[in-house]
Amino acid sequence: MNPIAIIAHIGQYFLLLGRVFRKPEKSNVFWQRFFHEVNAIGIGSLGIVAIISIFMGAVITIQAAFGFESPWIPLYAVGLAARDSIILEFSPTIVSLILAGKVGSSIASELGNMRVSEQIDAIDVMGVNSASYLILPKIAASVFIFPFVVTISMFLGHIGGFVLGVAAGVVTPYEFIYGIQYEFRPYNVVYALIKTLFFGFIIPSVSAYHGYYTKGGSLEVGQSSTRAVVYSIIVLLLFNFLLTQLLLA
Repeated sequence: MNPIAIIAHIGQYFLLLGRVFRKPEKSNVFWQRFFHEVNAIGIGSLGIVAIISIFMGAVITIQAAFGFESPWIPLYAVGLAARDSIILEFSPTIVSLILAGKVGSSIASELGNMRVSEQIDAIDVMGVNSASYLILPKIAASVFIFPFVVTISMFLGHIGGFVLGVAAGVVTPYEFIYGIQYEFRPYNVVYALIKTLFFGFIIPSVSAYHGYYTKGGSLEVGQSSTRAVVYSIIVLLLFNFLLTQLLLA
């Protein structure tokens, strides 16, 4: 994609956001769709997030244990390393990347199908702001529910690291618990949740943009869904770098 096309897409994206964030015409309709999206985006993703968090917490713990084979490094460093890896990067970033694939593709395909079947055009003809009606509840729901999902991921990651790490014999219960408590900084959790709020905005808005402007038929819907995931991940990683520089540097 050439630079002019990229600039055009960025401009069109912000113009769409301008339409999205106009006041909803009926607040009761907005809240109804908001809670529906909370269920679909957040609660519907808890299963895959839980499974991944438990086993990744275990893998991080075991890898840390094998990386700290020196007798000069105390065993509680395993718990400390697992804690910082889960809180600072795994739960906020890796889980968000997974949600970009699950949630982003779903949003793009839903709006893409509505566009090619002319449902969005019908909403516009009725005098309803289709961008606000369809996209705003998705963004609001994601920004609201993503921090809860990530917090649950952090908890389950530590549980997985503790249970499976102890079961594998790479760390003792006391040393692991001491390690996750050692010099704990609450700001790390704040940093992770701030990132999550940005990611909760990026994923649905970028995905909705690609779905909303789909042209063609079912083949183009699939292409839009793929582009939505790819560009959501790229923007997410860019903001991950920028926010890390701003909040931790």
